[in-house]
Amino acid sequence: MNQVKIAFFDIDGTLIDMNKKQISQKMLRTLKALQEQNIILCIATGRSPITLPDFGDVNFDAFLTFNGSYCFNQEETLYKNPIPRQDINQIVANARALKRPVAIATSDQIIANGQDADLVDYFAFARQEVIVSDEFEQLIANEPVFQVMLGSRQADYAQVMKNTTPSQITAWWDRAVDIIPTSSGEGTAIAKILAHYGLDKSQAIAFGDGNNDIEMLEAVGWGLAMANASTELKVVTDEVIGHVADDGISQFCVANGLIEKL
Repeated sequence: MNQVKIAFFDIDGTLIDMNKKQISQKMLRTLKALQEQNIILCIATGRSPITLPDFGDVNFDAFLTFNGSYCFNQEETLYKNPIPRQDINQIVANARALKRPVAIATSDQIIANGQDADLVDYFAFARQEVIVSDEFEQLIANEPVFQVMLGSRQADYAQVMKNTTPSQITAWWDRAVDIIPTSSGEGTAIAKILAHYGLDKSQAIAFGDGNNDIEMLEAVGWGLAMANASTELKVVTDEVIGHVADDGISQFCVANGLIEKL
């Protein structure tokens, strides 16, 4: 483990216990201890930049947002890949046929053309409200959109994506989806970030809990799934570590010599 130079962290269910809705003090101390060992800390999430939580005095070095469609550090944009406008319009039409409202996200705002219970509950995970705006169509026409979100069950995925080609669904919850470009994804984004820092995948470690973290775990030298992770993620992981509620990441980092006992 002494070759680890960068660590990628999912947020919900990995850094933050979904029941407690906050990061533990022990996990914050762990992050600081990792930085003291000169390990680059990178958030890897489906969230947008404006919905990232406050981690107090822990300042992450880099951010992989929208499941990899928009990546940046404290100084610059590292990678961006918006959804083609024709796909956005088609997805909105498909969702309308399913009587589903849609939310769209740019780098600095998120608005919707309506709301339903699934979309509202999905936003609540990030302590956000669904903002319905008359500027929905105008934003699609004039700004790069990095992610589309809507309530959906798996049985409707094919209809949601009907007549689209450059876009794909990524999901970590069974009642809603994120849609990003097919050419994006956490695997592609991690490769871009590693190249920026001049690092090899063997020097990277990642922690996740949802199906949308599969690419991330496969893109690094050591991919780790939380005990509370999905069954699908556990199949591809190098190791299943402790539960988020038990500070599983902290336990792993101490046990493997990445940091000293806290």
